[in-house]
Parts: sequence; structure tokens; C-alpha cells
Amino acid sequence: MVRRNENLAGYGFLSAFLVVYLVFTVFPVVQAGFMSLHSWDLLSLDRRFVGLSNYVEMLGNDAAFWSSLGNTFQFVLISSPLIIVVGLLFALGVSKTGATVVRTMLFSPYVLSVAVATLVWGFLFNPDQGLFSAVFRVFRMTPWSWLTNPDLAMYAIVITTLWWTVGFNMVLFIAGLQDIDPHLYEAAMIDGAGRLNRFLHVTIPGLRRTLTLVTILQVIASFQIFGQVYIMTRGGPAGTTRVLIQYIYETGFRDFRLGYASAVSVVLFILMFAASLIQLRISNREESI
Repeated sequence: MVRRNENLAGYGFLSAFLVVYLVFTVFPVVQAGFMSLHSWDLLSLDRRFVGLSNYVEMLGNDAAFWSSLGNTFQFVLISSPLIIVVGLLFALGVSKTGATVVRTMLFSPYVLSVAVATLVWGFLFNPDQGLFSAVFRVFRMTPWSWLTNPDLAMYAIVITTLWWTVGFNMVLFIAGLQDIDPHLYEAAMIDGAGRLNRFLHVTIPGLRRTLTLVTILQVIASFQIFGQVYIMTRGGPAGTTRVLIQYIYETGFRDFRLGYASAVSVVLFILMFAASLIQLRISNREESI
């Protein structure tokens, strides 16, 4: 009887979270799947069941979708490893006692809104008045037009995202470093292990779970890139930075095709889920070895 009451109490404490989770996470996913099977007009809200026609159109002959998908993968593959590695390096650099001010400085950009962060960096990248253009002129070089050059625009967005979000990963890595038993480092030093060997054989194994968490969170966040792109380049120049979230937004709220936009969002959800699952399986396999 006592155990039953404890279980009921536990379910009671969980009920509030479960209600919020079901209403704001599970239901929208199910609703998106339902909408993706319909031709759904935003203005009239008229809907007509079309089955898999939206997916056939999207995967078959929608060049804008494939371009946006390619740009999204490009951003994920460039930004995710960079932000993870830099976050780890920052954590290693400020994990010692007395680095509170430096930690605060490195983390502070993360509290800014995406609008503020991108407007700041948009000004820095300005070829006429930006700080980078001033540096170029000091060395008598022609300033680069970062945001209007198809070869540079994506890298400008990556740099902005790195500055804005790396502090969050740094904090997670600092927490992981604090969980590593310091006696392991002492034992490694007694055995004659150098700094590199201590990093490879003590720090990295000790951070394995944190690395898995950070990688999954970062990949998901990178797939959801939108604000930086929309404010800095609007997907340009010539669509070279348009990503899937922007394509979903434009299809649903500019072209009023909610059903088709939902189909694209379902594909994006599957990609994020698959990437997270693969990373989790790889991590679990490494731990079992």
C-alpha cells in the first residue's frame, strides 16, 4: 500500500510536465504529420487529403528543397565540430580556479537574443564601415563582402553562431571536467604520462557522456538554424545560405502551403532524430568495448 501511494505521488509530480510535454511537443509533431498528408491553404484553411503527394513533390522535383537541404548539411558539418571543439578548448582553459571573470566573458554572448547577436556581427562584416574592413584597409587590402559573396556568406554565419553559442557548450564541458576524479590525473603523472597522454587517456574518457550530450544537442541546434540566416542574408546571395527552416517558413507563411511546409518539417524532424540516434548508438558501442 505504501509503495502504491509513493507511485501515485510520483505520477502526480510528473503529471504537470507530461501535460506540457504532450501539448507542446508530442501534439505538434502528430499534427505536422497529419497536415503533411493534406493540401492545406493558410488563408482559407481549406484542406484536401492528398496522401504522400507532398513528399513525392518534395523529394522528386523540388530544387529549392534540395538546395536548402544541402545548405543545412553544410552548416551542420562545418559548425557542429567547430563549436564542440572550441567549447572544449575554452573549458580546458578556464576550468582552473580563479577564471570566473573569463568564464563570464565567454558565456555572456549566449544570453543575447539572436537578433542582437546577428545585428552586431552584421555590422562587423559590413565591407564599408565594419571592423573587419578597417583591419583590411590597415594592411592595404580590399575588404571582403562577407554577406554578399556566395563563397563567404555561410562562413560568416558559422562565425557568428560560434561566437554566440560556444559558451553553452563550454559550461557543459566545465561541469564534465569537474566530475573527473583528480586522483586519476595524479596516478597518470606518477606513471610518467605527459599532458597529451593525460588528455587522451583520462580527460576524453571522463568526458565521454558529456561529449555525447553536447554533440547531440549541437547537431540538433545546427539543424534548426534560422534566425542568423534570416537576419543576416535572408537566404542569399542567390539562395546559397537558405536553410530548411527558412524554406519551411517561406513555404508555409509566404506561399500559404501549410501542408507542404509540414511535409518538409517532418523530413527535418526525421533527419535530426536519425542523427541523434546514430550518435547515441556510436557512443553506447564505444562504452561497451
